[in-house]
Amino acid sequence: MDTKELLKKVRKIEIKTRRLSDHVFGGEYHSTFKGRGMTFSEVRKYQFGDDVRSIDWNVTARYNEPFVKVFEEERELTMMLVVDVSGSEIFGTKNQFKRDVITEIAATLAFSATQNNDKIGLLLFSDQIEKYIPPKKGRSHVLRIIRELLEFKPESKKTDITGALKYLSNVMKKKAIVFVLSDFMANDYQQTLKITANRHDVTGIRVFDERETEIPNIGLVQMLDEETNEYITVNTGSKSVRKSYNDYYRNQVRYFEESFTLSGAGVINTRTDESYVKKLLGYFKRRG
Repeated sequence: MDTKELLKKVRKIEIKTRRLSDHVFGGEYHSTFKGRGMTFSEVRKYQFGDDVRSIDWNVTARYNEPFVKVFEEERELTMMLVVDVSGSEIFGTKNQFKRDVITEIAATLAFSATQNNDKIGLLLFSDQIEKYIPPKKGRSHVLRIIRELLEFKPESKKTDITGALKYLSNVMKKKAIVFVLSDFMANDYQQTLKITANRHDVTGIRVFDERETEIPNIGLVQMLDEETNEYITVNTGSKSVRKSYNDYYRNQVRYFEESFTLSGAGVINTRTDESYVKKLLGYFKRRG
């Protein structure tokens, strides 16, 4: 897309997602994701009701009257958006592709973090690391992230969640809030996820389309695998074919949910034709 069209799309997403982050998610985000701890702020005179455990005995002895230490939350956090840009994300049978919904969710989360003066970083992955943008603050940085999500063209169409999580662990040494956005049509990432979730606050957001959940009976159909770029003819009239696909799909969903739950990570499932706003808000409230 040309620059004018890109800027128009960025602006449209900014208006929609910033309004959501300002009016819906700002407070929920703040209460859900806490700072790294408490840092010393000042010493002041003891007041009735203060916790006696906070008395600074050295200062108290020096001035011969009680003083207490005051601490405040170390609020600044870092959010990392780990986004799947493989071929399977370019699919949708309703109003939007999965990739469009992922972009809106990522933008909403980014603006919510910005509202709390947190840093935001972006990691785009397929079966390789496609692009890494280090965490920074500010609206202009969020707009850059949105532009990348809109126009980035990956070199590969395949998926490797394990590789993305390993890369994340290498570049993010301090604890971060991590959102992994994907359709999670992949396996063998559970062990790496456990290691990642042990260091970071991780949430998996699975975005899927209604038509992916099962194959309808519509006879012989030629289908394109977006990740391998191969056409295959599928006999959807066969009960065994439909059952085999349905079993495969359910196993993928089960693996995703079990992997994240067992790792102590959060889980969000949202369909392309559903309100991701309700899903995010419900998740924040449950965690807050």
